[in-house]
Amino acid sequence: MARQSITLANQNDEWLKEQVAKEEFTSKSEAVNYLIKQARERDAYHEYVQMKIDRGLKSGYSTKTREELFEEIKKRFDVSL
Repeated sequence: MARQSITLANQNDEWLKEQVAKEEFTSKSEAVNYLIKQARERDAYHEYVQMKIDRGLKSGYSTKTREELFEEIKKRFDVSL
């Protein structure tokens, strides 16, 4: 693992110390790595959602009614409801 030296705001350092004291994490490094992992997963999820939104916007609008769309979906997936 890469070793880093970082400067934290006092309240962030205190929060990390509290998490370790409460045994939420075994060290401040573990807590920071966890938080970075969470941020990366959140960013990946937002990118995925944005891609889906962009794809939907590019596909245009439907003139079909909700019922027509529902029937089409049922046929596509061979669902009997």
